[in-house]
Amino acid sequence: MKLKRFGIVLSAAALCLAALAGCAQQSPEASGPEPEGDLLARIQAKGEIVVAMEGTWAPWTYHDESGELVGYDVEVAKAIAEHLGVKATFVEGEWDGLLAGLEAGRYDIMVNCVDVDEDRKEKYDFSTTYAYNRTAVVVHGDDDSIQSMEDLAGKVTANTITSTYAAVAQRYGAEVTAVDDLNQTFELLLTGRIDATLNAEETYYDYMRAHPDARLKIACLDPEYKEAAIPMRKGEETATLLAAVNEALEEMRQDGTLSELSIKYFGTDLSQLG
Repeated sequence: MKLKRFGIVLSAAALCLAALAGCAQQSPEASGPEPEGDLLARIQAKGEIVVAMEGTWAPWTYHDESGELVGYDVEVAKAIAEHLGVKATFVEGEWDGLLAGLEAGRYDIMVNCVDVDEDRKEKYDFSTTYAYNRTAVVVHGDDDSIQSMEDLAGKVTANTITSTYAAVAQRYGAEVTAVDDLNQTFELLLTGRIDATLNAEETYYDYMRAHPDARLKIACLDPEYKEAAIPMRKGEETATLLAAVNEALEEMRQDGTLSELSIKYFGTDLSQLG
């Protein structure tokens, strides 16, 4: 009897081990490494694309009165995700950390009206342009000391320190104060702690629609248009993702989606130059 019972125990143990082995084979961790060298394949295997954005920069990416994340860039990102056959998972953060997080692999793409410049092109691969915008120099309503970009020399401005707006201000001789987001920038300007701030022209108009009593005005506009595109990590692993994102943007351009979204959020079509 003891031997018989012992045999039953061994058989049961063997069945348990077999079951555990079967579970281990079905476990994602034990199913082998993710596809190497192809970020798009990994994204589609997961069923989601991780998108970085600020969430505090209306009308590009912000929260509406109900707390929902909305904006031009939010809808563009969702349309790209749909084109790829996955869902968009949004991760919000302060501007200065977003590009670094993208480079470190914490996000797949960043959709936040990222202006293309030579320094960034060395670090990231960019999609085709999906929006054009001009930089506005915004000042207090009582300040007439700035009439042109050259008048920024010796002035104190505020921007997120790694933004192209900060770079433009510095190029014209301004001293740039670092801030975390747009609301903080306008607060400094309204309280007289800075002379000006540089930002997208349409962002100024959106802020004034929400704060019609704010004593702010556009002093001048940078004559150069900036091109907004979608950055991702540089390298062979992003080649198919870049091609797929460009394909999605071209589809949205051709069917009028980019124009419709731009008019919805900006009141004008930023998807085309001029």
